[in-house]
Amino acid sequence: MTINQLGAALNKMCEEAPKGHKTAMIHVFGIKYAQEIKKSKFNKKEIAKAAKISETYFAEINKGVKLGEYVTIKKGI
Repeated sequence: MTINQLGAALNKMCEEAPKGHKTAMIHVFGIKYAQEIKKSKFNKKEIAKAAKISETYFAEINKGVKLGEYVTIKKGI
């Protein structure tokens, strides 16, 4: 995936997150796209910037990627 594709996916998930669940959806993004993120040359701050969210959310993306080793996403997300 390109940086723009990752950014667009993250932005969409943040925009569609229920009120008060934005951070959880960033974790879900990290889980869902863990393999693509690991394979890419982009760091998590670049992905957050491409998603037009605060670069400080890089830590939340990183948490999601780490969780991706242990959990799976339910269908429909």
